[in-house]
Amino acid sequence: MPTTQPTSTSLLAALAPDLGTALRRVGYDTGTLLALLGDDVHAALGRGEPVPVRRAVRDGGELGTLVRLLLLGDAMPEHEVAAALAPVELDAAVAAGLLEHEGDRVRAALDLRPLDLGDGNRWVLSDLDDSVPVTPLSGPEHSWKRRRLSTDHVLGVGHASLSLLRATPTRPVGSVLDLGTGCGVQAVHAAAYAGRVTGTDVNQRALWLAEATAALNGLDIELLPGSWFEPVAGRRFDQVVANPPFVVGPARVEHTYRDSGLALDGASELVISGVPDLLAPGGTAAVLASWVHRAGEDWRTRVSQWLPDHGIDAWIVQRDVADPALYVGTWLRDAGLDQRDPETQARAEAWLDAFEAADVEGIGFGFVYLRVVDAPTELLAEDLTHGFDDPLGAEAIGYFERSAWLRRVAADPGVAWSSRYAVDPATALERVSLPGAEGWDERVVRVHRGDGPRWQHEIDDTTAALLAGMRADGLPLHELVDLLAVAHTGATATSDFAADALTVVTGLVRHGLVHPR
Repeated sequence: MPTTQPTSTSLLAALAPDLGTALRRVGYDTGTLLALLGDDVHAALGRGEPVPVRRAVRDGGELGTLVRLLLLGDAMPEHEVAAALAPVELDAAVAAGLLEHEGDRVRAALDLRPLDLGDGNRWVLSDLDDSVPVTPLSGPEHSWKRRRLSTDHVLGVGHASLSLLRATPTRPVGSVLDLGTGCGVQAVHAAAYAGRVTGTDVNQRALWLAEATAALNGLDIELLPGSWFEPVAGRRFDQVVANPPFVVGPARVEHTYRDSGLALDGASELVISGVPDLLAPGGTAAVLASWVHRAGEDWRTRVSQWLPDHGIDAWIVQRDVADPALYVGTWLRDAGLDQRDPETQARAEAWLDAFEAADVEGIGFGFVYLRVVDAPTELLAEDLTHGFDDPLGAEAIGYFERSAWLRRVAADPGVAWSSRYAVDPATALERVSLPGAEGWDERVVRVHRGDGPRWQHEIDDTTAALLAGMRADGLPLHELVDLLAVAHTGATATSDFAADALTVVTGLVRHGLVHPR
């Protein structure tokens, strides 16, 4: 059953000034917490292991009290909580929905944790996750019961949220829309680089928490209720970020933070096809999305059909592909369900039946970057399942800048031929050899970037020689190619030789291994 929307909506936001004072006084921030816990115990906290954390904060004073209260969900003595949260009045905190009484003890009714989003400490309010019990930790062992997430549960800062935070471009812009804001973490992040931030959500409880999160951080964020694009119909934004309910499955809603009510990847299709209409000229979007892999269908083709024919430059990066059984099991655990429970098993059966009926062989997950351009829509969809360096957001901006240059080249190849090039400092040449009948047998020559997405391109010795001659103040490409042709054939470059060289160079430019000057 869904939880009810608190009647004290404004009380939690009104509590924010005193609450912020208490948190700053005690040192409830990312840096102080890490210093108190140490790296190993902090990692245990991230794994949901409370015992090492309790031991580490035994002598932590008021900060230790808040760690146990707010991060572990422990019921704490009233007098200790009152001292740690002063000047907040406990009765006011209970009335606002932050705390709840449990006899002569107090426990948290919400999750409140610090987070460093790259621009200093912030605090984020959300619902308690399923690792926090619904009965006292001090009670008898048989009274411990795992929390079941409600339909309108507001997720905190999970792996998906953090992935989008790191993958979002942060160059200064005028306006940002956080579509489906949830607890407001993406909107809070956007406030550091945008002049105006708007967040929307269909879940009223999410907006209640997002309002309080914004107030706690002293931010002015416009929050609008409504489904999908309705709250901002007719408006345009310089940037859109979205962590929508992208879970792929049957058309149902068990948890609004992950389930859209649309079958399979319908939510991702809806967002990706609709976001271009929300973007101002030159605007950019960063979206988390999922898509199905179906028998006989290329996932790239499937996703490309979600975009308009004109006006969008799209870069789609697939980060992972899960088989259906693993995918279903992961999301059932996410909801706090015991997979030994017959009811849970029935859900799994129905979910997998839906996949089988739709010929789903796998579920892809990744980032979708869109930019508005005055040109026919272009899409590059590629796999990035290997390790890479965050933040990817800066790479997205670089990709769009390189893509704009490549459109100029497509219209006028002379732009490329007259340009000079420099090999990126992070690009390395690698030769791979294997033992052969007469010693080492070279099999692969490749160049790869040592930063960002760590792209790799296999090349030949001719291309290696071409790259060796590139200098920012050196010869333009057409002269380099002619010299290379003379060295290899004794004559200037043929049209085929030149075309091959241009194809190689533009491919390396697209992935940032070389740069036109």
